[in-house]
Amino acid sequence: MPPVVKVIIPAFNEAESIPYVIREIPEMVYEVIVVSNNSTDDTEENARNAGATVLVEPHKGYGYACLKGMEYISRQEQKPDIIVFLDGDYSDYPEEMHKILEPILQEDKDFVVGARVAEWREDGSMTFPQIFGNKLATTLMKLFFNSRFTDLGPFRAIKYEKLLQLNMEDKTYGWTVEMQLKALRQNFSYAEVPVHYKNRIGVSKVSGTIKGAIFAGVKILGWIFKYSFK
Repeated sequence: MPPVVKVIIPAFNEAESIPYVIREIPEMVYEVIVVSNNSTDDTEENARNAGATVLVEPHKGYGYACLKGMEYISRQEQKPDIIVFLDGDYSDYPEEMHKILEPILQEDKDFVVGARVAEWREDGSMTFPQIFGNKLATTLMKLFFNSRFTDLGPFRAIKYEKLLQLNMEDKTYGWTVEMQLKALRQNFSYAEVPVHYKNRIGVSKVSGTIKGAIFAGVKILGWIFKYSFK
């Protein structure tokens, strides 16, 4: 029996990009869940028309949206085997999902992160603050936790039962690093696979603003130092 895979896509004003993202998700996925993070454009209508389940989370924040998707799944009778997280801005390549899933399906890994490697990144797709922040965060994770992660990439997959064990709580920009740190602390088996990355449609809500970049950096470093001294 094939595994039940569900995808959670947080989205804030991604009306233009969200149909492309949904259409390129492999057919093996059981359900695509788009969580509109208080969008004011046609994100919800366009996602619904593209075939996704649409939820609305009025509190702004990446983590808020992800937690909303998890809450919805927790109420379903049929629970998934694997959850995939994917951005709604079309910077990831949804058709590469098989690469993210393969270590779980073939090697029984608990958790997989898609690494946006330099040679596969489109010029300009990651800003200098993003590149520097990723390098700093993963270097500190290697130093404190002997981690092999090289990226905090948003395109990731995790066994559903393992995701529940993490007791995720970050409501904003610290969601990705929280997941990786908690997976390390709980000794989950994990893998990182290289993925392509392109310029997003529209303007980033994080790296596209000075405030967003600073806030994200503070949150990420906060989680790392919090777990370093536990």
